[in-house]
Amino acid sequence: MKIAEPLAYRSYMDIRFAIALLAAVLAACASAPEPPPLATTSRAEAAGAAVARRPLETPAIPPVAIAPPSYPIAAPPSPKIVVPPNTQYVCVIDTKNKQQQTAIEFAPKVAALCRKHPEMGPCQYERNNCRASGGRVFAADGVEITMATEAEYDKKVMRVRFRAN
Repeated sequence: MKIAEPLAYRSYMDIRFAIALLAAVLAACASAPEPPPLATTSRAEAAGAAVARRPLETPAIPPVAIAPPSYPIAAPPSPKIVVPPNTQYVCVIDTKNKQQQTAIEFAPKVAALCRKHPEMGPCQYERNNCRASGGRVFAADGVEITMATEAEYDKKVMRVRFRAN
């Protein structure tokens, strides 16, 4: 009877291993979730908020003609960024040949802070929020704020980030 117990235990472990392997294979085959859309606020909700996000009306991106392989392919023209007045940043998200522009407006005190010191936390938070949704951030003058620009901002301030392990 002592011989049967290890065999029963071994087959039980084999079944558990097979189930774990099957779960890992199924998890690996699952598609990655799409990034969540950038949350927008209405004018009524934005009255007392520090930040307001409003979608902007923009024309659709025209289709790009494909050149023959013997010619160099030119990069498509950069999108025309529409920056309404009193807007610090515009978040541009390209999805399925459709472009969505969202204005990021700050409360007057926060907007003054971000104009003077764009490296500060509230400004950076909104830019990172846009990028997390798969977008690109443009300043009021139409210049894109890239991660290289963010690195320059980080040189101006000392940030402490705590990570839980």
